[in-house]
Amino acid sequence: MLAAVADLPKEIQDRIDYHEWSLRNREGIDMFKRSNARSLPSIAINGELRFESLIPTSEELIQAIREKTEE
Repeated sequence: MLAAVADLPKEIQDRIDYHEWSLRNREGIDMFKRSNARSLPSIAINGELRFESLIPTSEELIQAIREKTEE
């Protein structure tokens, strides 16, 4: 999933900060619970769960990021 974000165009990457959490530690487990995710992989944008159980296409991910960063 992180690769999908890392492969985004530079203009999009410049607009975001992204983090990957591991479910092998407390911080990752807490983030998973806060996002109300039920399965992996999952992507939340500005705290809102947007993609769950799938890796979005670059176009879908770019559109979702633009929607949240242009609000």
